[in-house]
Amino acid sequence: MSFDTLVFAALIYVGFLFTVAWAADRAASRGRTGWTDRPIVYTLSLSVYCTAWTFYGAVGYADRSGLEFATIYLGPTVVLAGSWWGLRRLVRVARMHRVTSVADLISARFGKSNPLAALITLISLIAATPYLALQLQSIALSFAAFGPGDTLPGPLNLWVAAGLAGFAILFGTRNLAADERHYGVVMAIALEAIVKLIAFVVLGVWVIWGLADGPQDVIARIAQRAAGPDAAGWVLKPDRWTALIAVSAAAVLTLPRMFQVLVIEPADETPLNSAAWAFPAYLMAMSLFVLPIAVIGWEMLPPEVSPDLYVLHLPLSQGNEMLALLVFLGGLSSATSMVIISAIALATMISNHWFAPALLSLRRAEHGDAVAADLRGPLLASRRLAILTVIALGAVYQSFGGAQALAAMGTVAFVGVAQLLPAMLGGLLWRGATRMGAYAGIIAGVGIWLLLVFLPSLGLLPMWPLGPVDALSAAVFISLGANIFLFVGVSLITLPDPQERLQGLSFVHAVTPDLATATGSPRQSGGARSEALLALSRRVWGGDEALRFFRAEADRQGKSGFLPDVNAGFLSRLERRLAGAVGSATAHAMLAQFAGQRPTTMAELMAVAGEAQRAKERARQLKDDSDELARIARRLQEANDRLTAVSAQKDAFLGQISHELRTPMTSIRAFSELMKLGDIPAAERERFAGIIHDEASRLTRLLDDLLDLSVLESGRARLSAEVVNLHDLISRAIEASSSAGGGAALTIDRDLPAEHLMVITDKDRLLQVLINIFGNARKYCDAERPIMTIRTRRTGNGTEIDIMDNGSGIASEQQDMIFEKFSRLEETHRAGGAGLGLAISREVMEALGGSITYLPGHGGAAFRLELLARPPGFGRGAE
Repeated sequence: MSFDTLVFAALIYVGFLFTVAWAADRAASRGRTGWTDRPIVYTLSLSVYCTAWTFYGAVGYADRSGLEFATIYLGPTVVLAGSWWGLRRLVRVARMHRVTSVADLISARFGKSNPLAALITLISLIAATPYLALQLQSIALSFAAFGPGDTLPGPLNLWVAAGLAGFAILFGTRNLAADERHYGVVMAIALEAIVKLIAFVVLGVWVIWGLADGPQDVIARIAQRAAGPDAAGWVLKPDRWTALIAVSAAAVLTLPRMFQVLVIEPADETPLNSAAWAFPAYLMAMSLFVLPIAVIGWEMLPPEVSPDLYVLHLPLSQGNEMLALLVFLGGLSSATSMVIISAIALATMISNHWFAPALLSLRRAEHGDAVAADLRGPLLASRRLAILTVIALGAVYQSFGGAQALAAMGTVAFVGVAQLLPAMLGGLLWRGATRMGAYAGIIAGVGIWLLLVFLPSLGLLPMWPLGPVDALSAAVFISLGANIFLFVGVSLITLPDPQERLQGLSFVHAVTPDLATATGSPRQSGGARSEALLALSRRVWGGDEALRFFRAEADRQGKSGFLPDVNAGFLSRLERRLAGAVGSATAHAMLAQFAGQRPTTMAELMAVAGEAQRAKERARQLKDDSDELARIARRLQEANDRLTAVSAQKDAFLGQISHELRTPMTSIRAFSELMKLGDIPAAERERFAGIIHDEASRLTRLLDDLLDLSVLESGRARLSAEVVNLHDLISRAIEASSSAGGGAALTIDRDLPAEHLMVITDKDRLLQVLINIFGNARKYCDAERPIMTIRTRRTGNGTEIDIMDNGSGIASEQQDMIFEKFSRLEETHRAGGAGLGLAISREVMEALGGSITYLPGHGGAAFRLELLARPPGFGRGAE
């Protein structure tokens, strides 16, 4: 097979993966996640554990050490099959706190400490960089196995790294959504899992029945190899087996890529029920043929062939190029899936725990307000740059490290990230664990790992003599032993701060942060208003998602509109949602600075600790009833307040209507009396007739408004359905509101291509609403240079029209009343009229099967019109 053919096949395969990822992301954006949420897809995504180190290196490991290779499969099997209940709890707590990475989990547990998260990010990056280099090296060697002279063209290696970075950026950094899941990436990894399993199983079957004479022959050859003079490494060593099983089990939980697919990607813990047996079965299938391939390769291939590449050279030596191509694609799948997921996970950690805190500190130093500007763009850019940097570090390490230095990097990385396990498990199981204990344990364990394992593996330090015990095993036991000892010891002699106590209660007892906070004294907002917090959220998530969250919170409290009360539960839930975008520590810092939260006192924390268990029982029994009663009480109170305000405004309205009716009628009567006089000149008579006509028209318009409102409220409005182009309707409304005069010159900001949307509605009625809103913008926008922005978009249920101006807007305390038919602004010189325009607009939109709402947090006045794709008969009284 020519090298060009191999490259072409690889490109076709990568293109197919790209198509699958794109299709999965597109389906998820439309709400179709049936396939991606299946337990089988979740189980297959866990196969990212099986990297090139296991696909290629397991055979080489078996050639050198016999059955010891099985330890890298036994550790995950123990975790998934034997501790699935603990994993369910881990996933539940992580979802509860909107955790974004392993660094975020540990830092959130220990008081949302960003320095601790930054340290864990550094450790993960140090451990992962050589491991990433190993994957790139395996791709290079697998290409070279097909090339002339076992060499790989340099530019191709760079193209491979660039392609992996592009894939990770395209499908891994689209949004900062709090609940963002990478459907496309997960689906591509699941497909790669199938490819590498099929490749390895087909190769194993071919080796046993094609190159050997069946299982019995292979077993005999394995026994002969184990009894040979050069099989010293095949002797079972209990200390190594124990150490390797322990670190491989730890790696399933603490490797950034495994934490990403195991904890972050699933919607909940339900898929673990299937993964508890299905993933161990997958690992068993991957390991079943490792030893036969190693023994047959050792017998049939020349000594200069690396045992790590037996899986490729065996079919190539027999001229079976199609099988070799299948194996090559399996190895490519193993390496690329690891690189992509690791790059996404590490980039999230770097962005949230290095870049975001630095950005907030810089803006605070320059402007005094760390969250005054939009954060979405810089944070997304930082994640993309971090992906490029992570993969570039792996490529540079590969080019300078050499294959010999990389051979043991899989185990080296496992030992490094295992140092995070005591803090992770201790934080989940022990409320007495403290941040200082976590620091002490992690720093000691990582320091020993660097001296005894990492630096010696690179040839920078000699292997330390540790007596008769195997060097790697001794390093594992010493580093983890020191880690656990200091973690426990320092935790016993130090006291957690109040934030740590609250987080410990939430993590250990799996209590929601809302309950943990609400059990003690509620946190105060320091005068921060809902609208200001909404503006902050819009800068992180974007407008629509922030509005959805705030509307849900308002509804949760029994309030209408978008602005909930700023209480402890709301602040806690807001912080968790922000944490899903920027990490727990950064979200806590942003909200504390923005809202001016006071610190929780120790007395409050002691009360929390004493009542934790009783609070859990009370919450379990009363939560549903109390929530419903609170919602009902809130709605009743809100309705009573509104009725009181409406009653007061009704009197003012009746006085206004009396005045509005009496004024034109008085003028009509007076000028009619004058016209009865016979000696009035013709010019005066004509002027009096004009005044009578204008006043009659004014009276007619007022009566028409009252009659229109009455007809709409009674459901007797006659509506005519037709297909309308929104662009044409908006243009007509702008012209009509302009010709009416009044107000300052208004600049119109429109997205003309996006306005060409066809809707089913009554065009005259919708035009009436648009004219009313446009006219209000012209009259009341008090900006120096008034601008009205109009944006239209198609949604899943229909169409939205957002109309915003850049004025001072409507005060938050008046926003709930503007659609009432007796409502007028306090500033009478700005209000004008009788206050019927928006009331009529609301009734029209409801009759059309849609709605009109005021959007807070946009600076000026902002309204959203929502039209259903298929209006249900235009509501009441429609024809």
